[in-house]
Amino acid sequence: MFVLVLLLISGVLISMNSGYTRLSPLDLLQTLLGQKKGDSSIILWSIRMPRIMIAMLVGAGLAVAGAIMQGTSQNSLADPGILGINAGAGLGVVMYITVFYGKIQLAPVQALPIAAFIGATFAAFIVFTLARKNQRTTPTRLILVGIATGAGISAAMLFFTYRMDAYSYDFVKIWMSGSIWGTNWQYVKTAFFWMAVLLPLAVYKGFRLNLLSLGDDIAASLGLSIQRERLVLLLLAVGLAGCSVALAGSISFVGLIAPHLARRFVGADYKRVLPASLFIGALLVLAADTIGRTVVQPVEIPVGIVVAALGGPYFLYLLIRQH
Repeated sequence: MFVLVLLLISGVLISMNSGYTRLSPLDLLQTLLGQKKGDSSIILWSIRMPRIMIAMLVGAGLAVAGAIMQGTSQNSLADPGILGINAGAGLGVVMYITVFYGKIQLAPVQALPIAAFIGATFAAFIVFTLARKNQRTTPTRLILVGIATGAGISAAMLFFTYRMDAYSYDFVKIWMSGSIWGTNWQYVKTAFFWMAVLLPLAVYKGFRLNLLSLGDDIAASLGLSIQRERLVLLLLAVGLAGCSVALAGSISFVGLIAPHLARRFVGADYKRVLPASLFIGALLVLAADTIGRTVVQPVEIPVGIVVAALGGPYFLYLLIRQH
């Protein structure tokens, strides 16, 4: 955990000085200490720091959501993006904008996570209901139902985007590819409020996840209320994924990769896996965002595309190993 914290701090420092305008180490230090104003202060505090904070909060939320889904479903391939949860959250946001406002600029940012949560809950209900057969949910069936549900929801989302003006349509198209767009402190405050409530609750539930991962029979014999705990944990995962999608679009594979790496580092105990996943997810999205805005300057690559380029091969590796 100490190493992960050091890596995350290093990633923040590198990201502060990454972009179209370079800041010397001395300029960066003086700006952080408040000794330098002007362009350096605007670039750091008004543009880069909000984006860095959003990237870390979104990565942490997606990673912990993925760890919870893998524990509750006993499926190491579960991920909010693969299971269609992210698509459902996106549909909730798009419907909220088109039905009530029509333009993304008019929609209050504080309500976006609520709309995303409703859409994500709808998608999760469909996926886990259809994937259950004879009181059992196999990993393959869950993945197939999730992919099919995500495709159907994405098609419905396209229908609603045609009701938008040209600017909002272009924005949604880029946003759903995984773009950190909330680059001001208002979005940071909204994300921090949701994550400050949901992340500690999720980490606190680590012991319950340990029992659920042993199987329903063993968990019930140890006195765990299986249905209630599974419902609470899934709602926490849906809330984390929904808030993340509302502020950064659909970023897949973070919820898949981060828990796997966490288990390699700290073992299978979810009391350690959840906080480790939190830091790894924050580091993954921060690194992907830094790469995306520095590789082909001045053009930015959406963070979702960078993560998919890294996560796709890893997902195939996991599928081959499970087979």
